[in-house]
Amino acid sequence: MEFEEKPEGSGSRVDENQLDLGEKHQANRKPGASGKAKLSARQQANAKCDLPRKSLNRYTWQEIQRHNQKTDQWLVINRKIYDVTGWADRHPGGRQVLKHYAGEDATDVFRAMHPDPDIVRLYLKPLLIGELAPEEPNQERNKNSRLVEDFQELRRTLETLNMFNANLGFFFLHLAQILILEALAWVIVWHFGSGWLITIFISFLLTVAQAQGSFLQHDMGHLSIFKKSKWNRLMHKFVMGHLKGLSSKWWNNWHFQHHVKTNIYPKDPDIDIRPLFVIGDLQAVEYGKNRIKFFDYEKQHLIFCLVSPFVTPVYFNLGSILEMCPRRHWEDIAWAISFYIRYFITFGPFYGIFGTMVLIYLVKILESPWIAYVTQMSHISMKISKEENRDWFSSQVLATCNVEHSFFNDWFTGHVNFQIEHHLFPTMPRHNFHKVAPLVKSLCAKHGLPYVKKPMLKAFGDILRALKKYGALWKEAYCTHPEI
Repeated sequence: MEFEEKPEGSGSRVDENQLDLGEKHQANRKPGASGKAKLSARQQANAKCDLPRKSLNRYTWQEIQRHNQKTDQWLVINRKIYDVTGWADRHPGGRQVLKHYAGEDATDVFRAMHPDPDIVRLYLKPLLIGELAPEEPNQERNKNSRLVEDFQELRRTLETLNMFNANLGFFFLHLAQILILEALAWVIVWHFGSGWLITIFISFLLTVAQAQGSFLQHDMGHLSIFKKSKWNRLMHKFVMGHLKGLSSKWWNNWHFQHHVKTNIYPKDPDIDIRPLFVIGDLQAVEYGKNRIKFFDYEKQHLIFCLVSPFVTPVYFNLGSILEMCPRRHWEDIAWAISFYIRYFITFGPFYGIFGTMVLIYLVKILESPWIAYVTQMSHISMKISKEENRDWFSSQVLATCNVEHSFFNDWFTGHVNFQIEHHLFPTMPRHNFHKVAPLVKSLCAKHGLPYVKKPMLKAFGDILRALKKYGALWKEAYCTHPEI
C-alpha cells in the first residue's frame, strides 16, 4: 500500500489485486481509458501526495509498532504511514496480507506485489495519517539499511532493463500448448474410442494440460503478463475457473499470504497445515512438548508420499468450495461450473456422467503429486521461523532455494525452479528469471547470504528428508515430556 514514491524511484507496491480497485476508482473519477486519461490520473496522484510536511502527524517506530492488532493496523511505505484497519476487509489480496504487515515497514513488499502503484495511490490516499519523524530511519532499526538500499537499487536497475515487461508470444504459446493437449485428448477418444488404454493415454495428456494450466494461472494471478491488471484478472479467472475448476479468489487469498511471509509460522499457510504435518522445528517441538499426536509424525515423510495424490482433488477443491460458496463469489462459482460443463459436453458422450467424473478426478490425482513436489521443493527444507521482522530481500532468500536451470526443468516446474527470483519479484514475467539470477546471486554474495541451488531430484528428496527430520524432533520432544 503506497501512496508516494521516493524521488529516486524506490517507490513500492501493495497487493497486486489492489490495482483493479484503483482502476475502478479512477474510472469513477475520470471516465475514459485513453493514455491521456491514465497520465492525468498519475499526475493527479503525484499532486495529491505532495502534501506539506507540516500537515502530517509524525510518529516514531516505537509508536507505529504498537498498531499491529486486527482492530488497529498501521503500515509504513516510503516513510508515509497508513491506517488500513477499516479497509482491510476490502483488500483484494485478502485482509490477512495487511494484518501480517501491521506495525511494520511494507515498502519493499508493496513494491514487489504491485506492477504499477500509481493508480493505487488514488485509492489509498484517504488512508494516509502521517509520516515518520525526521530522526527515524527509513525502516526498523533491526534491519540492514545498506542491504535494503542495495536491493532497491537492484530493482530500479531491472526496471530500467525492462525485466518486468512480458513477452506475450511466450505466454500465448503456453496457453496454446494447454488447449492443444485438451483438444488432442478429445480427438483421440472420438477417433479411437474410450477403451482402457486410450483412457489411460488421454489421462496423461490431460494431466500435462492441467499441470501447465496451474503454472499459467500462477503467472496471471501475479499480474505478470498484461500491462493492464483487468486483463490479467480476466484471464486468471478463465484459466483457474474454466480450465481447472477452481476459485481464483481462493488462490489469491491463500497464495499471497505465502508470498508476503514466506516460511513464517503461523502466517504462511503453506507451512501451517496441522494436524496433518508438523513442518519446521518450532511446530515439531511444540506438538511434541504438548503431547499432541494425531498420528505418528515420525512417519510423516511416508504419509506425504501417500497423500500427495490427493492435494489437488481434495485439499484444493475443498478450499476452493469453502471460499466460493459461503462468501457467494458468484463469478468464481460460474467459472468453476463451466469447467465441469465443458468436460461433460466433450467427454460425456463417450463416458457418461459418472465416467466423466471419474476421468476428471483421475486427472486431478495424477496432477497432484507433480504440483505438490514442485511447490514444496523450494521451501520445506529451508529456514522456517516465527516472525523476525527481517528485510524483504533476506527473508525471501533464506526461506527459498532454486533448482538448476534447463529447458526441461523450466517447463516441468513452470519456471518456479527460479523460486528465489520469483519471490523477490513476483510480478516479473518468468521468462526473465534466468536473466536476473546472476545479479541476485551477486547481491547475496555481497551481503553474506546463501544463494542455494540444487538438482531437481535432490530438491524432491529434500522434501522427504526435511519431513523426516521434523518428525524425529517431534518424537524426541514427545518422549522427553511424559504425560503428567
